[in-house]
Amino acid sequence: MLEAGNNNELPAIPGKRYFTIGEVSELCGVKPHVLRYWEQEFPSLKPVKRRGNRRYYQRHDVLLIRQIRSLLYEQGYTIGGARQKLEGEEAKDDANQSQQLIKQMRIELEELLQILKRS
Repeated sequence: MLEAGNNNELPAIPGKRYFTIGEVSELCGVKPHVLRYWEQEFPSLKPVKRRGNRRYYQRHDVLLIRQIRSLLYEQGYTIGGARQKLEGEEAKDDANQSQQLIKQMRIELEELLQILKRS
């Protein structure tokens, strides 16, 4: 998964269960049509679809999108190369995902603590 240092320019992920495609677009700095395209190219990216075929992304989807964005835009991978890297990392990802979630939660809690101290 992405290291916390790679996400400094991206906003923190709110503590919601589901996110709309517009919200994910803002959280990840990627346009909605790009997200829809990535769903076709990356099999592990499967948002929940509900009434009217609306997409609802979960936290793990947002983290995956941020990782894809980093691979493509920052590290210079092609779509195929990024797909292979993600498939190779899926086995290692379970442990890494837990660590990443803990890091992200810690960052968000520290930001919240700073806000509360100011109040």
